[in-house]
Amino acid sequence: MNRIWLEHYPKGVPAEANLGRYQSLRDVFESSCTRFHDLAAFTNMGTSISYGELDQLTAQFGAFLQQHAHLNPGTRVAIMLPNLLQYPVALFGTLRAGMVVVNVNPMYTARELRHQLRDSGAEAIVVLENFAHTLQEVLPDTAVKTVIATRLGDMLSLPRSLLVNFVVKHVKHMVPEWKIEGAFDWAHVLERGAQHRLHEEPLGRDDLAFLQYTGGTTGVAKGAMLTHGNMVANLLQTSAWIGGVLTEGAEIAVTPLPLYHVFSLTANALFFLLWGADNHLITNPRDMETFIKEIKHLRFTAITGVNTLFNALLDAPSIHEVDASALKIAVAGGMAVHRSVAQRWHEVMGVPIIEGYGLTEASPIVCANPLDVEEFSGNVGLPLPSTDISIRDETGRELGICDVGELCVRGPQVMKGYWNHPQETARALEPDGWLHTGDMALVNTEGRVQIIDRKKDLIIVSGFKVYPNEIEEVATMHPGVLEAGAIGVPDAHSGEAVKLIAVPRDPTLTQAELMEHLRKHLTGYKVPRQLELRGNALPKSPIGKVLRRALRDEEAARRPAQAV
Repeated sequence: MNRIWLEHYPKGVPAEANLGRYQSLRDVFESSCTRFHDLAAFTNMGTSISYGELDQLTAQFGAFLQQHAHLNPGTRVAIMLPNLLQYPVALFGTLRAGMVVVNVNPMYTARELRHQLRDSGAEAIVVLENFAHTLQEVLPDTAVKTVIATRLGDMLSLPRSLLVNFVVKHVKHMVPEWKIEGAFDWAHVLERGAQHRLHEEPLGRDDLAFLQYTGGTTGVAKGAMLTHGNMVANLLQTSAWIGGVLTEGAEIAVTPLPLYHVFSLTANALFFLLWGADNHLITNPRDMETFIKEIKHLRFTAITGVNTLFNALLDAPSIHEVDASALKIAVAGGMAVHRSVAQRWHEVMGVPIIEGYGLTEASPIVCANPLDVEEFSGNVGLPLPSTDISIRDETGRELGICDVGELCVRGPQVMKGYWNHPQETARALEPDGWLHTGDMALVNTEGRVQIIDRKKDLIIVSGFKVYPNEIEEVATMHPGVLEAGAIGVPDAHSGEAVKLIAVPRDPTLTQAELMEHLRKHLTGYKVPRQLELRGNALPKSPIGKVLRRALRDEEAARRPAQAV
């Protein structure tokens, strides 16, 4: 596809990013630690560490892996942590030691954790002790030899660290009993590492930085092999896109999404490090009262999130106490932003939500809206510099402007392949570098990309294609609806029919009222045949994306019982 989007690039954004600036993430890290040595790098629960301190702590952590754990370059190190100060120390310490990071969702079940550790071949893991009991259960089935356990308050200032650790364990009872023979304590690891010098192995663009596992919502989770070159390219592409509104060493970013997720990993942990920002880590964004308490007087300049998070913030009674006067950018990814949420956010916070698009296999950012957008457009913007896109039909033929097909991507941010899955790699990656995203999309006359839906979530009603995103967005336009998920269910007449599961914001909302709203805004075959109002929240991914697969599984499990 011709790069028609270049004609609509914001002023000053180049067609190609300067990808030769850094050879590895270690180069990015060391440059930032030198340039911003005395500035705060990461803040969590009232404690900050500077870039200089981060440099020292990561060197200690990396030296421990090399000298005490005796791990070699390229060894996989799993990090099973929420957003704590320990996370960036473990992350950059592992990368500086020439090893590969395997991000792990701390909420994983034993089955999920066992699969990821075994598939990745991780030989070491850093785990919050709240989740160590799960690790204990699967450890004998893995190659993990070194376990580093840490507590929630281990890197907080005294006496807060002691208080937090005591309350978490003895008052809130958030730490189930666990025992792993030979596990190292976090403080002990840093003390031992301080006795040695970190040996920095040569690192280049083709060396692996991450095995970043997909969410597993479309099957067994696979590890996307993301190289240092992939990650550095995406940082520089993104920097070329939005850098014009940022000031080095002056930004304050809020990070509520988990850093183990690729969106937050790149857009927050790595990107704001490049810019010398103070990155405020929110450990539990679901605790909205505490979240708002942490940021309401912060005068933050940037925040990232997903539709459900922004919606929850707006619904919080204390949102009007937040000082958003310094806010420059609010960036959304991971799932579609609903128009109602975008409009409310702009009204309350004074800046638009800048929606983008990406996927794990692309490190992850592919497209983004310009920062000067004044209103919600419903599209995910233009391809980033040095990125090509193509819309293909089921035979692989390239389609034209405004035709709906599968979005394919090519660029320096596209992964090397799937770890230990050559057949899956061959299905996703063409020999010439084109990545099949599995997302249905169109490109308009200005080169702007509109994501229609996931290819596998498509509902076919009497031969007509129905996209769940559209149904969900229409449903949440109703002021009485908090969130919604649309799936396809078997139907004797139409093959499939739409079922909508909605969580009311207003407890007085009736099915009849919502159906009237849906009929008003949807053509006949798109109107749900089945409607369920649910009192509890819908199943979601770690970043808050509604899991339609889980809804389909629930429906499938219920169906035989209904037929009896």
